[in-house]
Amino acid sequence: MIDSVLIANRGEIACRVIETAKAEGLRTIAVYSDADAHARHVRLADEAYRLGPAPATESYLKADFILEIAKKSGAQSIHPGYGFLSENADFSQSCEEASIVFVGPGADAIRAMGLKDKAKALMDKAGVPVVPGYHGDNQDADFLHQEARRIGYPVLIKAVSGGGGKGMRLVERDEDFLSSLESAQREGQNAFGDPNVLIERFVQNPRHIEIQVFADMHGNAVYLHERDCSLQRRHQKVIEEAPAPGMTDNVRRAMGQAAVKAALAVGYRGAGTVEFIVDGSDGLKEDGFFFMEMNTRLQVEHPVTEAITGQDLVSWQFAVANGLALPLAQDDIPLSGHAVEARLYAEDPENEFLPSTGKLWALDLAIEDGVRIDSGVEEGDEVSPFYDPMIAKVIVHEATRDEAMAKLARVLRHAVVAGPKTNAAFLAALASHEDFLSGVFDTSFIEQRLGALITREEGAETKAMVAGLVHLLRDQQMAVSEKKIGRSNEYWSAWDAMDAFQLGGSRTLPQQVVVDGSLRDVQVSFEADEIIVDGQQADLEAVSLVDVPHGVFAVHGGRQSMIAMPDYTHDEEAGAGQIGAPMHGKVIAIFVEQGQSIAKGERLFIVEAMKMEHCVVAPTDGVISMVNAAVGEQVEEGFAVVDLDALEA
Repeated sequence: MIDSVLIANRGEIACRVIETAKAEGLRTIAVYSDADAHARHVRLADEAYRLGPAPATESYLKADFILEIAKKSGAQSIHPGYGFLSENADFSQSCEEASIVFVGPGADAIRAMGLKDKAKALMDKAGVPVVPGYHGDNQDADFLHQEARRIGYPVLIKAVSGGGGKGMRLVERDEDFLSSLESAQREGQNAFGDPNVLIERFVQNPRHIEIQVFADMHGNAVYLHERDCSLQRRHQKVIEEAPAPGMTDNVRRAMGQAAVKAALAVGYRGAGTVEFIVDGSDGLKEDGFFFMEMNTRLQVEHPVTEAITGQDLVSWQFAVANGLALPLAQDDIPLSGHAVEARLYAEDPENEFLPSTGKLWALDLAIEDGVRIDSGVEEGDEVSPFYDPMIAKVIVHEATRDEAMAKLARVLRHAVVAGPKTNAAFLAALASHEDFLSGVFDTSFIEQRLGALITREEGAETKAMVAGLVHLLRDQQMAVSEKKIGRSNEYWSAWDAMDAFQLGGSRTLPQQVVVDGSLRDVQVSFEADEIIVDGQQADLEAVSLVDVPHGVFAVHGGRQSMIAMPDYTHDEEAGAGQIGAPMHGKVIAIFVEQGQSIAKGERLFIVEAMKMEHCVVAPTDGVISMVNAAVGEQVEEGFAVVDLDALEA
């Protein structure tokens, strides 16, 4: 039996695997990059070994070095988690050749399902329904353009080695096909080292429903029900739930049996997920689902399946890796209540969801009955620009869907996360949206309602500002009082006081305050023990305040605002005409050169971060006066990649 495991991953999933491994008495071995030297998964493991510099290509993707560490540490098994090397067939094979148990499927199964075009052909042959499209080897752009016309718009272009929405483009017009193809191929090359794509019909009113499967080495295979992952943004899952709304026993059985058939067709073992695109235009039907892909690993959203079945899927993985039979037969797998998972990310929904990195000055997710938090970070940790910016997965399990969604929204609205901006308020708005609660939705749900989902409730920013400013003013009063007390033999003047005292009652003074970098003028009234800002009292029960060296974070309704006193010694006026990188990342394309005239909306450059491309366009007509970066260069957030001189009106 396996007595030790090396977790070839980081963050939340590494912590999750360590938890079960320790519960089963296994010695746990972590690996880390320089950026993760003090990370939570390193602190939790029994042992930890350095891989290399922060970039994944120099650390978590170094398969040979990870195997060397496994041998050196005496690890009997390697759990790959998800992402990185989890679906790398060569890595699985290398583990087997080194007599180290790979806690996952064999190399042949990974290869069979690894290329989407080949997998679809295999599934078609096995009798699993697939979406009409082109899954061949011809990658000539003109040929693919003709295939798109044959299939009929809208079509999806997908990187054959892709996953997580990367290398995927929806094309609705013929004139957009070639530029979308170029972008998908480039992203596929950058993310997976493979530019090849497939094309398939875009299913109208699509829902994304996946089936969790498990197989052992004795020919047994089961499905552990379904997960609905239709709430997506840019093909990235946002909220997942189980069971799927509107699911019937007959449709669940049909999808489950198709998923098991898919797994058996490739000799699968361990945990896997068969993903289906479902025609949601007229309810769920037994003939209305199509094979999309199989993820040959544990999924990010596996906790919702654990919640409704009461099973530990990582424990099942270790059982299968030990050569044991599956713990339960198909008819013995329970389905209890409703579970939902929201991915809490360090990102800014009000700024095109760009990742937001930095120190977590506060992290408090109110845990109550029925709530589970899976996280790879703790308060005081850093959210790194080098990896996926997930802070935590918030999982809720209740008797009904309505109860689960209501509790999820409540937890997210009361979440206190300070430092990086988060999508907590956006997730709460989703979980409480009446259309979503009705159960009628598809994968376009977020896109169609995005504006409303990221809009702050009226007065929310002011409420945060008032609470933060009152807190800072009281700190000033306290500081002056302490200064006064400390000057036992020094001259102290009453005019140094910060309480705005005057004979005859209250006093109102003008005050400037910096709110999220913008200077605001307010009126502050000092009345007895109260400080009133623009006629409003501070609601210190509704707003959580987190002190930091440069001000205070005011967190309200899942959003944070940075409140600070103005620094009159620092000139903040700079950078006019400089077009900066929207975040820390790698410049992968520059479309302009010095002296070039440019029109508003034209592409300037592309920055890649966390395997996603961010295209920056000209905010106005102008002339490029300087290009300050080169393709391939890593740049910090705000770095002026190009200087643009606006044309005079």
